[in-house]
Amino acid sequence: MSENRNSNFKLSAIRGATTSDGNTDIYIKDAVVELIQEFITQNELKKENIISITFTVTNDLNACFPAAIARRHFNLDSIAFLDCQQMMVPNDINFCIRMLALVNLKSHRKPIHPYLKGSSKLRPDRC
Repeated sequence: MSENRNSNFKLSAIRGATTSDGNTDIYIKDAVVELIQEFITQNELKKENIISITFTVTNDLNACFPAAIARRHFNLDSIAFLDCQQMMVPNDINFCIRMLALVNLKSHRKPIHPYLKGSSKLRPDRC
């Protein structure tokens, strides 16, 4: 039986966000790599337990695709990714990258939702 189908795991949704220092490939890459690393480390995930990740970005970020960065940097070729534009809402956080991941999490663990840098204003209860 596959580890993902084992009763020691449960399907979980994990949210997270960060901010980029600007709209460049390098800044976005740094932000995405830090966010994904925190997401994996804090939730004690293995690659095979990640099902999909959806990224949204504010309209001031268009230099590159966060999904492509995550796929290449972490060698996550078997994971479904999607990049989307975040709704434009007045007074939103600038250069914000949000994520929603579906994972098979160990059944005894509570999900940890990483909110890094300027995105900590979005969910102060989770920082």
